Amino acid sequence: MGFLFLVQLILVALVAYLLAGGGYKFLYIAAKTVKRDFVALTRYLWFLWSVRSYSSADASVADIFREHVKKNPNKVLLILDDREWTAAQIEDFSNKIANVFYNAGLRKGDAVALMMDNSPEFVCTWLGLSKIGVVTALINTNLRQTSLAHCVNISKCSAFIFDLQLLNAIKEIKDILDDNIKLYCWNGAEEKLPADESWFTPLAPAVAQASAAQPTGEKGGFHDKLVYIYTSGTTGLPKAAVVTNSRYLFLAGAIRYQLGFNSDDRFYTPLPLYHTAGGAMSVGQAVLYGSCVVLRKKFSASSYFPDIIKHNCTVAQYIGEMCRYILSTPPKPEDKQHKLKVIFGNGLRPQIWKEFVERFNIPRVGEFYGATEGNANIVNTDNTIGAIGFISQIFPSVYPVSIIKVNPVTGEPIRSSDGLCIRCKAGEQGVFIGKIIPSNPARAFLGYVDKKDTDKKIVTNVFAKGDSAFLSGDMVVCDELGYLYFKDRTGDTFRWKGENVSTSEVEAVVSNVTEYRDCVVYGVEVPGTEGRAGMAAIGDKDNTLDLTRLANGLRKELPPYARPLFVRAVRDVEMTGTHKMKKVDLQKEGFNPEIVKDRLYYLTSKGVYEPLTIEVYQDIVAEKIRF
Repeated sequence: MGFLFLVQLILVALVAYLLAGGGYKFLYIAAKTVKRDFVALTRYLWFLWSVRSYSSADASVADIFREHVKKNPNKVLLILDDREWTAAQIEDFSNKIANVFYNAGLRKGDAVALMMDNSPEFVCTWLGLSKIGVVTALINTNLRQTSLAHCVNISKCSAFIFDLQLLNAIKEIKDILDDNIKLYCWNGAEEKLPADESWFTPLAPAVAQASAAQPTGEKGGFHDKLVYIYTSGTTGLPKAAVVTNSRYLFLAGAIRYQLGFNSDDRFYTPLPLYHTAGGAMSVGQAVLYGSCVVLRKKFSASSYFPDIIKHNCTVAQYIGEMCRYILSTPPKPEDKQHKLKVIFGNGLRPQIWKEFVERFNIPRVGEFYGATEGNANIVNTDNTIGAIGFISQIFPSVYPVSIIKVNPVTGEPIRSSDGLCIRCKAGEQGVFIGKIIPSNPARAFLGYVDKKDTDKKIVTNVFAKGDSAFLSGDMVVCDELGYLYFKDRTGDTFRWKGENVSTSEVEAVVSNVTEYRDCVVYGVEVPGTEGRAGMAAIGDKDNTLDLTRLANGLRKELPPYARPLFVRAVRDVEMTGTHKMKKVDLQKEGFNPEIVKDRLYYLTSKGVYEPLTIEVYQDIVAEKIRF
């Protein structure tokens, strides 16, 4: 009784102390967020505890998968179309892959490039190679020529496995690949190889004849490299990010524990497996946790919910612009006839969030933020509209991530007089960073294959001399409760009329006003002015873009400085494999009608868009038309 009285006395004294020192605001924030933070912290610590046994046993992803095979060999783990693969089938096929390449002379530390469409065979191939310690470079199937050769060569691959349908793409670059690379072509059971091709080795016959026994080669361990996953290449050639076995476990496991997935859930992902979202965060649920994952070769907006309904999926994945495409499909009764309990992904724009959730009756959205190579990953666990996650205001040091002030155009950190970075306050926009702790797998920054690329993503002397952090390059803002909201990429922000303009926010408005068309916004230089003016490239495949509606809509939704002064009507907006829009070439071409062959328009002083002819362009250059 005396002990309880003492505890109560201490709590009363603490509250009185906080109130006397203006701590009432802290108490308010704590009352609003304690449940959110406690649940997230408990799940995070539970996940870290689950990882300890794998770390101490130096277990690889393949070792963990083998445990599920022993427990439930006949459980279906991967589905594509109407093909089902059980745990035992995946184990046997991956063993065959391992034995084929071990017999071909590959050993631990070697690298193999893999360029295949989504399929169970794709998963089995990198899983099998990992069983002999070989690192798999997962190549984007959309890459061609220079970019493709770059991705293969930069990883110093000894072999290159590719799908038969990609034969012509490989033929174009085979003479500029490193000399020691051996080429292997995978063809399905009903696909015939060309009779006159002798520069590659057919892989299917070798796999069919290989042993399904456990390979004898030296396997990878918990901290060894597993795969290379490439950045999207929106701002240049793709960079190969290093993903170890432990990193793969953290990518799949953290999202599982935070969102409460279980082994009975059925996952749906139409995302490419050569990227982290589909290849680790979804496929990892099958490989590491024994859940069933339904694959699709290519994303289809019209098939998204029908696929989910057909396969009784309870969890579905999205990314980038997919939700906008799905929302643009005609409404139908089946839209809500699913068993989903959560969708998870990143890039669901706040402007369509509520409409998407209501139309498709989505109980919960797990919007997350993160990068393949980064150590600063967070997730929205409590369904807060628009948030990409949160930073606890009660115990912020538990998960050491921060927001620092930077120049929004250059991305350079702004430092105080002592040379250290400056933390952003609530409501201030800055760059998201994650403190680097090399000894902690969750906090380490493994970087890229190319050390120069790695060094560019590290900021030193952050909050103390000698410390370092991963610099995400993403501009975010945090509210007083700790919820984070994505704003833009550094470099994508441009300055016009003395104001910083976020391209992602303008893109969202332009897309909504034009009935969910593809749109990319960027800044262009205008003679006689400071900064950059906004320009929007808008998809207009059938020449139906309503410029009057566009101008009126932007006038209602955006301040004058954020409205695009120039519009380029394009047949297609070029996208990456993760539905990110490329803008570098568009930005270089600007609004010169002698260079740009698409239809161009400019915003007149009357607030309407009119054709931008050569004569108009010359008047702009001569500063006869001013903005």
